Amino acid sequence: MTDLSNAEPIKAPRSQWLDVWDQFKSHKGAMAGAFVFITIVAVVFLGPLFWTIEATHIDIRARNQSPSWGHPFGTDQLGRDTFARMMAGGQTSISVGLTAMGLSLVLGTFVGVLAGFFRFLDGPLMRLTDLFLALPILPLLLVMMLLFREPLNGAFGPETGIFILIVTAIGITSWMPTARIVRGDVLALKEREFVLSARSIGTKNSRIITRHILPNVLSPVLVIATITFALAIIAEATLSFLGVGVPTTKPSLGTLIRIGQDFLFSGEWWILFFPAVTLLAFALSINLFGDWLRDTLNPKLK
Repeated sequence: MTDLSNAEPIKAPRSQWLDVWDQFKSHKGAMAGAFVFITIVAVVFLGPLFWTIEATHIDIRARNQSPSWGHPFGTDQLGRDTFARMMAGGQTSISVGLTAMGLSLVLGTFVGVLAGFFRFLDGPLMRLTDLFLALPILPLLLVMMLLFREPLNGAFGPETGIFILIVTAIGITSWMPTARIVRGDVLALKEREFVLSARSIGTKNSRIITRHILPNVLSPVLVIATITFALAIIAEATLSFLGVGVPTTKPSLGTLIRIGQDFLFSGEWWILFFPAVTLLAFALSINLFGDWLRDTLNPKLK
């Protein structure tokens, strides 16, 4: 008989999350992006708990003050605290970005799965996707804002109505890359052995999609989510900068940049500088994190 008394104990398998953490620590771009992203989100959402100055508080006596201890980012032409307005604007931009990203991913994944799984839907849905890809996005967004702004404002109020309009406009004009990537993965997945086995025992198509297809397309969707989030924030800032986005009563980063541009060459540089740098840092940090996520979830790059 074999003597098992001196046999080495079997080690427990290493957690996959530990591998992900080790890869994250070794990726300098991801570390920097995560630090900047977490810092901005923490300041934007937790800062108002400690910073008592309201974003809409007007103090004409403190107008156009440079950064100081009382106003770290200075004040604008009406004496409003730029730091408080940036926190309020950051909350608006992040809320719009997250909601628009969710709508875009749902639409893109839905179209991609249907086009890849059902052959008779592939042609029409991909031609529809190509049509949306061929449209000029910015003019289309501007037309949608001008056409539906007043009806939604009348139905839901100026702030809620414009929020719904911006989210919907960005979401339905940014789902196409998600649909094409998901379709490609579904075309490969539906020929795999586990899908063919499920089909051979009479599993319904709806169950195959929910149990076998969707979990396996989650990785590319997560990568696309980071890119879509950054693009949605930039799109909202662009619309607000052009004056057709969030109303001035509810500031966003785009609105603050639009207001600050008038003071760039008059000496009040801080009114434009801090919102613009925050928007740039936020978008860049999300893209850096997305690059690491792509490298981590792609087995060919491991």
